[in-house]
Amino acid sequence: MSTFLFDEFSEVSAKQWKQKIQFDLKGADYNETLVWESNEGIKVTPLYHQDDFTALDIPEVEKQYAICQSIFISDEQTANFLAKDALKRGATAVQFEANASFDIAALMKGLVIPKETEIHFKLQFLSESFVFDIIAQTEDHKVFLNIDLIGNLAKSGDWFYDLKQDHAMLETIVDKAPAHMSVLAVNASLYQNAGANTVQQIAYALAHANEYLNHFNKQNQATAGIKKIQFHFSVGSNYFFEIAKLRAFRYLWKLLCEDYKLTCASTVFVTPSLRNKTLYDYNVNMLRSTTECMSAILGGATTISNASYDAIFHKKNEFGERIARNQLLILQDESYFKEAAQFADGSYYIEALTKQLAEKALELFKSIEQSGGFVKQLFEGTIQRKIEESAAKEQAQFNSGSLVLLGTNAHPNQDDKMKGNIELYPFVKTKPRKTLIQPIIAKRLAEKLEQERLEKEV
Repeated sequence: MSTFLFDEFSEVSAKQWKQKIQFDLKGADYNETLVWESNEGIKVTPLYHQDDFTALDIPEVEKQYAICQSIFISDEQTANFLAKDALKRGATAVQFEANASFDIAALMKGLVIPKETEIHFKLQFLSESFVFDIIAQTEDHKVFLNIDLIGNLAKSGDWFYDLKQDHAMLETIVDKAPAHMSVLAVNASLYQNAGANTVQQIAYALAHANEYLNHFNKQNQATAGIKKIQFHFSVGSNYFFEIAKLRAFRYLWKLLCEDYKLTCASTVFVTPSLRNKTLYDYNVNMLRSTTECMSAILGGATTISNASYDAIFHKKNEFGERIARNQLLILQDESYFKEAAQFADGSYYIEALTKQLAEKALELFKSIEQSGGFVKQLFEGTIQRKIEESAAKEQAQFNSGSLVLLGTNAHPNQDDKMKGNIELYPFVKTKPRKTLIQPIIAKRLAEKLEQERLEKEV
């Protein structure tokens, strides 16, 4: 007698399942009743079967994901203390954010960093001498400089200085940085937080990176500096689509690198989206970011920096940062997600989504390249217009209630008052100025509704 339970049953083909479903619908149309279409044009069906299964050759994640604590440098001593505290409490990476130069030696003083611990820098400025100072002070560590000229152009509407000077400085930094350091970054988070759909995010990340690959290929510069591009993604609450998004990107990035005859690791730094975070009933943000971190892990993120549940309206605080870090620690150590990057492999639904997203993103990427490339389309306003169209569609869904943010446009607590609890301005800040291109602006879905509620508070 067989020990395998399912050996007692005959196999059922995909066609037989569909016939059974159609019979049970009693005349109702299968496509209209059970199939829905995503904003990306992907039809999601109720049945995925081995008969239709095709697995993509997605690179394996080389290591367990790092838990990153993001620290803004207002002064070096405070940032130094926060970094020590975060590493002591379970973080395996730190990200230092700064709007101006700072004393690297003071920041790193007494900071004991294990060999595998990552140090990320997120600088809102470009200074060749300052970057060399960072390199000199951290050359023995695993460092990500995250320099993204095109990301700054897309976000601010301008180069740091101008096209020629920015690229000359980048070339010098890439040439002089140690081979083990990652210099370049691609900030695809901006596109998600501005409202780009999943296919657009993948395609724009590839086209954005391809500008760097093209540039350094033409310069015949050593490839060590461009093999370690770090990609920054934000993930939203569409759980399975976000898993598939990261998997599809990793697959397409491998194909793109092969086209350049490069062997590039897919280094993916992920943060939860801010687009779906809310001011009212803000504790729900904790639930959203938990599922988003799960999507990041299953999608193959190499580093995850969680966002505090109150990040949009509170200054950084010990409680919020601790909760955000502990969410990741619980997922890693208590929910058995420590090495979960391959868990999604073989899931018919996720594999099907990954394949469809990859196909659509590749088609869009090719269209961008045939039109002159990503930067050209930024200057023409095409990328901005496409993102605005996607964002407007998503906003209309939120306004109509078909896209639900619990506690905000569904089941709101009318007794919830926030006017006296706001430390940071939680809405888009507009400061009209002349720029080279129209900047891409991140905006949360709930902003207008929240502003209306705040005005009515007594």
